[in-house]
Amino acid sequence: MTTVPPDRSSREYPDRPWVGVGVVVWRGDRVLLIRRGKAPRLGQWSLPGGAQSVGETVFETAIREVREEAGLEVVPTGIVTVVDAITPDAEGRVHYHYTLVEVAADSAEGDPICADDALEACWATADEAGELTEWDETRRVILMSAEQRKARPASS
Repeated sequence: MTTVPPDRSSREYPDRPWVGVGVVVWRGDRVLLIRRGKAPRLGQWSLPGGAQSVGETVFETAIREVREEAGLEVVPTGIVTVVDAITPDAEGRVHYHYTLVEVAADSAEGDPICADDALEACWATADEAGELTEWDETRRVILMSAEQRKARPASS
């Protein structure tokens, strides 16, 4: 007799963290922001991204998520950092728990076309993004990525 594993698919009140990939998409000195259409952080400006699928690399997830949310093609350039996103409910129970791998990427052309769970999209400088975003971690990741870009050798 086989034992059916417990349902681990729920993102709300999960029994384990979900792996998510956030993407800091750059075009020149501007970063792509999307207004989230789903919880957590519904309605807030954020980075595009989402859950990693089984069999998918982190960079493949980054490419897919930006394509799904903003209709843009990107080229991942590196890992920025990893962020713990743990959201408790009013009773202190873990409502959402994501381990977010933040990826930097470049996008050469095209206008963002919102789809999937993005309500709006815009390009912003790092300073403008700091004004628009509400979550401190999003601001920190964007600034960290901007510093990493400055330190990156110019391509020949």
